[in-house]
Amino acid sequence: MSKGELQWIIPDGYIPPTSSGQLESHESICVLNLNQDEVTVTVNVFFEDRDPLLGMQSVIPGQRTKHIRTATLQKGGENIPTGVPYAMEVLSSAPVIVQYSRLDATQAENALMSVMAFPVK
Repeated sequence: MSKGELQWIIPDGYIPPTSSGQLESHESICVLNLNQDEVTVTVNVFFEDRDPLLGMQSVIPGQRTKHIRTATLQKGGENIPTGVPYAMEVLSSAPVIVQYSRLDATQAENALMSVMAFPVK
């Protein structure tokens, strides 16, 4: 029996546009691959007022975890803009576990949020 799912939804994405102090505001998709073989993860991003960014990929080796900073995802030279709300669909070539984290360092009192993505069965 495999552990994880093939499709995950993260409805609240937002890369803070500024940072203060030593830490950089950012967010990450944390993927745990418990499979023996590597998996390819495809991230599709949806916005309120513009066309989606589809097909951004990352490879996670077998029995490893990978923290994918959403600001590093690109498709055709286009990436996710800062300061713009969006949502993500994470598709995987084999079952994985997905968590989402955001560090908001826009003020001296930093905030860290981490939640499990919604698994689609």
